[in-house]
Amino acid sequence: MEVHKASAFLTVAEELHFGRAAKRLHMAQPPLSRLIRQLEAELEATLFERNTRHVALTPSGEALLEPARELVMLSQRMKDVVRRSQEGEVGQARLGFAGASVNQAVGELARQIRQQRPGISLELYSSQFSHVGLERILDGSLDLVIGRWDFLPAEVDSHLVTHEELLIALPENHRLAGQGAVSAEDLAEEAWIVLPGGASATLPNRLNMLAMWSGFVPRIVQVAPDAWTLVVLVGAEMGISLTLSSVRDNVPSRGVVYRPLVQEQKPVEVRLIWRHGNLSPALRSVIEISETVFAAPAGTTARPAHPHPPNAAER
Repeated sequence: MEVHKASAFLTVAEELHFGRAAKRLHMAQPPLSRLIRQLEAELEATLFERNTRHVALTPSGEALLEPARELVMLSQRMKDVVRRSQEGEVGQARLGFAGASVNQAVGELARQIRQQRPGISLELYSSQFSHVGLERILDGSLDLVIGRWDFLPAEVDSHLVTHEELLIALPENHRLAGQGAVSAEDLAEEAWIVLPGGASATLPNRLNMLAMWSGFVPRIVQVAPDAWTLVVLVGAEMGISLTLSSVRDNVPSRGVVYRPLVQEQKPVEVRLIWRHGNLSPALRSVIEISETVFAAPAGTTARPAHPHPPNAAER
């Protein structure tokens, strides 16, 4: 049964008068009568007993009332779902993030989406290192990623979430643990524990830059699978690590101390990124909410200052 025929049938059933029903439907009576006859022919049943003075539902017509109402209501719900989708009130977004160091940011964004756009399903994917997350944004398998990148390609847009401080994680009995800050030159002979990284990963880039400026090549002894393991390895005196203030604040670190570097370091930007181009209305809504949840500090831009590696003059 087509929706317009179900609607016509219900109107006639409510009025029990073809003239009044036609007026409600904003159509002439003869077309309405033909529509009901077509419906009866399709269903191979008489729905109304009618003569010049009387219109009444037949048993078949009575039986059709509830299914017809359900069909009309379903049609209305479908229209409402489409409208809400177009307005960014319903839909889904796939968000990737690294783990413990950005858990608070992810949790706050999820809470605000649930409050402001309960019809949007936010699917969370943890353990997405920044370089992996960038790849998944570019190949379309994730819609959004929270992570850290010193450089982003032109295909990606972003919003600043927060700034983080670079720190050196040391075993608590390390020779430099008692200092308020450590000099990069004093770390030249150390064993380093690092996280997985690619060309766009912030921490490997920062470690290589720090070593280059200080005249040494870092001796990497182990690649930890995640920040939790990295902190455990440092506490076990397997080496030291360049890490972030968010790791210090969110990851249990028994036997580990964190010290800033004497040399001033550019803060690490934590960003929410997405692929540039046509966005779904739901994704646009999530990004708009993120801009209120993560209010960018004054003077910052929607994209990093350098979408590509700076040249020597810029350094």
